[in-house]
Amino acid sequence: MITRRQYLKLALAAGVSLAIPGGMLKAEPRRGELITRAIPSTGERVPAVGLGSSATFAQVARSEDISALREVMGAMLEHGGTIFDTAPSYGDSEQVAGTLAQELGITDRVFWATKVNVAGRNGGRVDPGAARGQLEESFFHLGTDVIDLIQVHNMGDVPTQLGLLKELKEEGRVRYIGVTTTFPHQYPGLIEVMRREPIDFIGTDYAIDNREKENDILPLAQDRGIGVLVYAPFGRTRLWERVRGHDVPEWAAEFGARSWAQFFLKFVLAHPAITAATPATSRARHMIDNMGAAYGGLPDADALKRMVAHIESL
Repeated sequence: MITRRQYLKLALAAGVSLAIPGGMLKAEPRRGELITRAIPSTGERVPAVGLGSSATFAQVARSEDISALREVMGAMLEHGGTIFDTAPSYGDSEQVAGTLAQELGITDRVFWATKVNVAGRNGGRVDPGAARGQLEESFFHLGTDVIDLIQVHNMGDVPTQLGLLKELKEEGRVRYIGVTTTFPHQYPGLIEVMRREPIDFIGTDYAIDNREKENDILPLAQDRGIGVLVYAPFGRTRLWERVRGHDVPEWAAEFGARSWAQFFLKFVLAHPAITAATPATSRARHMIDNMGAAYGGLPDADALKRMVAHIESL
């Protein structure tokens, strides 16, 4: 019996020549310069929009037909993105993405962001050996000796797991470390970690209808020089349901938003604390649309107020 990884390699080897269909990836013309942001702890610049691998990406990764994921990763890179955010808990996403990148020869072009958490949502103390095992699996799945960013997922036993990440950073195996959560009851703990730990990043949720972090977490990130990856910039499906049946307002073209995805993403990117947004998708055309938000202008303060008022009126 072949393993899942062996199967993926065989499937990808058979289909690698179809990996990046040029006509599809160049369908949307770029407008303006690519928006990049500096990682506060080093000044390294990264594109402001990347790709997440939860939700539909994870669902497709569990299937035998992963051609769509090959196309979506190609679309991200073709349109200037590099950040790929994943986690061992996102089903086969980490393994599939790593194998795809290796077969396509793009491993070194991707900014790999993954996570560690053997505690899960139930919390509790972590077995350091189990956490080390999970971390080594991530290196293996992604096919790289150095991972750009590893974060403690959902604040799982931060003292133990962040301690392991500090060791990996000192060894040069991880470039950046951090913590993540999208659970409101964990926000006070996140703030405490941001105040006392030497982390490079946090990962959290932020959207045009989810702005509470503008009061505390985002200003603290700026003060402490911590990068911010935004998850769920579309409120998962919440914002799509809200705008169903409504057209993007014409005035959004003033800052280059020509779709609802770009409208929502440009709102998020307008906040100076945000390093990048990583919405998940399993469709190349959605990836191209998302990357469109990383080109051209961003809304100013007056436009941001108008955007919020418009969404609240729907």
